[in-house]
Amino acid sequence: MASKKVLIVYAHQSSGSFNSAAKDAAVEVLTAKGCTVEVSDLYAMKFKATATAEDITGNVKNADHFCYGEETKLAWEAGTLTADITEEQRKLTEADLVIFQFPMYWFTVPAIMKGWMDRVLTLGFAFTHEKRYSQGIFKDKKAMLSFTTGSQESMFSANGINGDMNVTLWPLQNGILHYCGFQVLAPQIFWAPSHVPSEARGTMLESWRTRMQGLLGENPLAFTPLDCFDGDKGYQLKPEVHEKHAAKEFGLTVGIHLGKALPPNNQMKAGV
Repeated sequence: MASKKVLIVYAHQSSGSFNSAAKDAAVEVLTAKGCTVEVSDLYAMKFKATATAEDITGNVKNADHFCYGEETKLAWEAGTLTADITEEQRKLTEADLVIFQFPMYWFTVPAIMKGWMDRVLTLGFAFTHEKRYSQGIFKDKKAMLSFTTGSQESMFSANGINGDMNVTLWPLQNGILHYCGFQVLAPQIFWAPSHVPSEARGTMLESWRTRMQGLLGENPLAFTPLDCFDGDKGYQLKPEVHEKHAAKEFGLTVGIHLGKALPPNNQMKAGV
């Protein structure tokens, strides 16, 4: 891990929170292993969450019909994005690994972290029509989610009231991280730390510390490669790929399930 650069995008307001402890543990362990660690503390930075025309310092192409994706692509090319965005893009460009540390809000990231994703992962910088998914711009980088839940693990099961956590994670891990090309490491999920004794919270943090010893060497989660889809036919799965999996019990992934049972732990464990 020596000389590797790690960016932690962190979203919690309280320094006394479990999320803060998880972030601090990551900084401590990864720094001790020789990594250079930067933290973007979004609340402390008062990071702007809304993606608006104010994110561009120069003139826009079409003020009457402002298209954020196209306009920020032009601004990125021209060097006229605001300083807060360009600074985060610098950190991301330099990073080998990005860890998103947050409390799960309404089955997703807090608004301030979603704003970071909306504003920093601009068209051109983070993805293009040609460069996405397995052929994405960040295909040589790794990223992962590390988060706390309010609900216990059983509630996020296939039989639980919240539904399968693998399904919950699909939009974030496939639709944002993998879409930009990241190799997505298995998430670090801290189940309902506010509802367990302090000893159990200590055990959770210790397992995180142990995992970080080999984090950058982990294999990523499995996603279906871009070349398995036919771009001339609406990016449908190619017939030969479909046929190859026709007799298998499970679908390819949580999202590309082929009408079959979802592959167990597809978004939670590598190598399944």
